[in-house]
Amino acid sequence: MLEVEIKVRIDIEEVKDKLSKLGAKFIRDQHQLDTYFHHPCRDFKKTDEALRVRAVSGKYLLTYKGRRLDSQTKTREEIEIEVDNKIFDILKALTFSKVRSIEKQRSFYRWDNLKIFLDKIEGLGEFLEIEGDSWQSKEKIFQFLEELGVQRNRLIRKSYLELIEEVL
Repeated sequence: MLEVEIKVRIDIEEVKDKLSKLGAKFIRDQHQLDTYFHHPCRDFKKTDEALRVRAVSGKYLLTYKGRRLDSQTKTREEIEIEVDNKIFDILKALTFSKVRSIEKQRSFYRWDNLKIFLDKIEGLGEFLEIEGDSWQSKEKIFQFLEELGVQRNRLIRKSYLELIEEVL
């Protein structure tokens, strides 16, 4: 599956008001714990890939993220499957090693076919993420950002992992 994504630093309360005025529908709040892994034979930093296990609401999702495919957004192939918590044992047995865990409080909204997230990232701050699942989503994302009053020069193409590692 393709994931077309942007993120930007925001003030969550300010953006919540704007989302409401634009007709975005609140879905739910979630606590997420994302654990990223090093590949034993490949440097994911160099290959621009990621392997993550997300723990959310008692479920575990294993996600592979491929290289970025676009210079304006963080568009990449994404493969995600639900797994058991024994995935940590499997990854360890295969000599994958933990890079870091990132904790977030996420509010999930929908606007048309876009997913909108308001994230509070421990140790990093508040962010807006907008995601679509096709190349056609890209222009819709930019249109929505314009309606929110977000300038394109504020967009961030880095992952939360990359941003956290810059701070540390």
